Amino acid sequence: MSIKIELKRKSLHLSGLLVPLSYLLFGRALTLTIVGTAFFLFVALEPFRIIEEMRDRIKRRLRVHVDGALLGRVENLERQIDEITRKHERNRVAAHIYFTFAAFIVVYFFPREIAVGAITVATVGDALAAIIGRSFGRHRFPNGKSLEGSLSYFISGFLVLWLLMDPFSALFGSLVGTLVEFYGFPPGRDPGDQLDDNFSNQLAIALILYLLSLF
Repeated sequence: MSIKIELKRKSLHLSGLLVPLSYLLFGRALTLTIVGTAFFLFVALEPFRIIEEMRDRIKRRLRVHVDGALLGRVENLERQIDEITRKHERNRVAAHIYFTFAAFIVVYFFPREIAVGAITVATVGDALAAIIGRSFGRHRFPNGKSLEGSLSYFISGFLVLWLLMDPFSALFGSLVGTLVEFYGFPPGRDPGDQLDDNFSNQLAIALILYLLSLF
């Protein structure tokens, strides 16, 4: 995937920051309603993205009743989405569903500062790791990740969490997020057998921050 397409993908990914922003502005109850509604809509629409035959059949029927220009805009949007979809996502559940499900769990079960921090770090850190890693990554590891990308995740994560909690928690929360993003979860497994990082990253950060808060 080229850096231009990666930038388009991550700009969409950064829309996940609307979740912590909603939590800060509107509170927990409304945020859960918004995220929960988005999750069910994503799940309902997912078969139409994956099963091309179903999608094409529906479009053929719509051509009779829908203006051609409108259908053309829909097809253009489809091409844009297909362009930024990773190869392994074309026939699997997409990243935004994992992200939304994890965000709902984090907002529901964890205190506000932890939920806001975990979702923000997972969103910003993942985007920076990909963009910096692809643009400036010179020191590569066997799994394709770069030292520069991982450092950008760690530093951005630390700065975000430091605004919300003590430096010790910020340090360990960012470190855990960086390690999960780098190794995947469970670590050491084939990538196809690991949880999607849009799901595991948020939960790992939230859990370590919660455990640290107990002590």
